[in-house]
Parts: sequence; structure tokens; C-alpha cells
Amino acid sequence: MEKRNYRDREGGGPKRYYSQPKADKMEMIFGLRPILEALHAGKTLEKIYLLKGVKHSISQEITEMAKAADIPVSLVPSEKLDQLTRKNHQGAVAYLSAISYSPLDEIVASLFEKGKDPVLMVLDRITDVRNFGAIARNAECMGVDAIVIPSRGAAQINADALKTSAGALNLIPVCREPNLKETLHFLKQSGIRVIACTEKAEETLTDAAVDLTGPIAILMGSEEDGISPEYLKRADVRVKIPMTGQIQSLNVSVASGIILFEALRQRQKA
Repeated sequence: MEKRNYRDREGGGPKRYYSQPKADKMEMIFGLRPILEALHAGKTLEKIYLLKGVKHSISQEITEMAKAADIPVSLVPSEKLDQLTRKNHQGAVAYLSAISYSPLDEIVASLFEKGKDPVLMVLDRITDVRNFGAIARNAECMGVDAIVIPSRGAAQINADALKTSAGALNLIPVCREPNLKETLHFLKQSGIRVIACTEKAEETLTDAAVDLTGPIAILMGSEEDGISPEYLKRADVRVKIPMTGQIQSLNVSVASGIILFEALRQRQKA
């Protein structure tokens, strides 16, 4: 996995064109120049919306810097931007992230250097903010070292996510990756086994053969259709949670708590 340039320093300069949208509960920046200034200052942006079909040197620079920092950029019609704010947005709106993201490669290297067996959670398209917050809370309580999410198709980390996590998102590192397929390959190459928690598995969590000790990354799928097939086939182990009821499915945050508890139980016993 190629090492990328991560920046987390706070920049100076006046905070212009900032507002607090009630719907998303995330701090907004609007205007091309303020967004560019935020990027140069090393601010962590959750997402950037740019007006579709407009070519401008500043918007091009924003796009290039966002790509380098793995910040999602969406090209949208003016109606979408007008829905986000009634201010003079100049064809550009961005949201500041409620947290600072961490570089996965540095976290993995640091954990191995400390002699620890990493326990990571990889979330494939978890889009519900409260589910994500609850998963983060489970992860922090059960000793997970970091949470990995995709740059696109993941829940926005806003005030609701922070509240649901009970502060866990301020304690546990979150890594935002542009390509989960490459991320899973990197983890496997680093000696970390990928454990897929899926209803499509043959083995159950209570089977004696299911080993959740050592360096692992637990892969959880979306609320709608579970783990993507392209990611599922890259898992070293597939495991399902045994159930005896008629519904035969669990909320993803509940499922995460169950498998994390079993991982913690095995690791304390080992």
C-alpha cells in the first residue's frame, strides 16, 4: 500500500463563509477560495460539492488537492448547492469533518512495532450515522485499534455519530481509504487476517475452528446487502453469528458487538 501524504496541522487565517447547517449538524464552508484555503491549512474535510460543468483554475486545484487527501468530491447541479445553503456559494460547498482521520499504514506499522496484534474493523458501506456511532462505541469498548471506512459510500461523521458513539470517535482512530479492495490486500500482505462476518458463511462464531486471535481485521457489510462480493472473496475466514429465531438477521451494530466480544474473549483466554 503506497504511503500517502497526510496532514493534520491546524492552519491560520480568517474563517470566512462558515456556517452551521442544522440538517447535517456539520460545519460548512462555502465559496471556492475559502475551501481552497481550508485545504491548504490542512483542515480535514468530510466532503466537497462542486458545480458540475464549470472549469476554473481554483476548482481544479481543489479537486487535485482533495484527491491527494482522499476527500470525496461530487460534481452536482446548482440546485443541489442551493439546497445545501442559501448563501452565495460560488459553485462550491464543503463540510468540515468532526474528527481527524488517521493514516492506516502508519497505525499498522506502529502497532506491530509495539509488539501488538492489531484488531481492526473494516466497514463496507455502513451508511446509517447511528449504526456507525454504535459500532465505534462497541469497537472502543472491546479494544479495537482502528476503524477503516471507504472514502465514498460511508456514513457522515457528524454530531449524531459522535453522540451515538458516546465519545468513542474521539478516542479510536478512524482511517478513510479510497479503495477497500486495495486496503484489504494491504492488510493481508501485512500479516493481518481478514475475518468476514456474514450470513453467507458456513462456519459459526461458536465453532471451535474459528480463531479470532492474532492480527485480525473484522469486515462488516452494509445494512442493505451485507459485504460486497468483491470484498467477501478476499476474506481469509467467513463466519456467521448463530441464531435460532425466525428473523435470522441482526442490526449491523448489534452484530459487531457480538463478534467483537467473542474476539475479546478468545484473546483474553489465549
